[in-house]
Amino acid sequence: MRSERLTVFVIDDDASVRDSVALMLGLAGYRTSVFADAEAFLVAWKEDWVGCVIADVRLPGQSGVELQATLRKRGASLPFVIITAHGDVPTARAAFRSQALDFLEKPFDNAQLYAAVETAFALEERRIQRHDSRRADAEKLSRLTAREREVLEQAAQGLHAKEIATALGISPRTVEVHKTRIMEKLDVRNVAELVRFAIVATPPDDDGS
Repeated sequence: MRSERLTVFVIDDDASVRDSVALMLGLAGYRTSVFADAEAFLVAWKEDWVGCVIADVRLPGQSGVELQATLRKRGASLPFVIITAHGDVPTARAAFRSQALDFLEKPFDNAQLYAAVETAFALEERRIQRHDSRRADAEKLSRLTAREREVLEQAAQGLHAKEIATALGISPRTVEVHKTRIMEKLDVRNVAELVRFAIVATPPDDDGS
């Protein structure tokens, strides 16, 4: 089921284009929010916004491509669809270098617009699912005691109970007890799932190299 939070943010200084695109999308059932320029969008922007941005490449102040770069610096990953009435190769290349999802020349038809939005929303839904999954994993990890975390980290390295026991200075039987409790708390069914969960949930430290 599609998230009700998904929104198409339309940014164009031409009110007629802005309203036309919003109307076109609204009639197709998309939730929209409109802005006259990049600065107005940035003032309103919130970190939890999801969906996609449709922005004119030429705007007063920051361009659509520059806006995308600004959001990337802020850690936002909203997909961008760049629109323009002045399509040319350098402009298109600049948009795609900034990781724009699509580049539409005005006037574009409904089918082109809907296809771009659907592609963007599909990307966002996958990102939301990954985020929710990581958050659920983090919540499960928070249930573990300090000792259980140590056992989990050792198990993630593929060590057996005797090896973990030697490393932690406890008995193999105690290791097995901890493993059972860890599996219950993390809702995993076997050691293979336990190791997979551990690898995903406890990524290697970033040493900055």
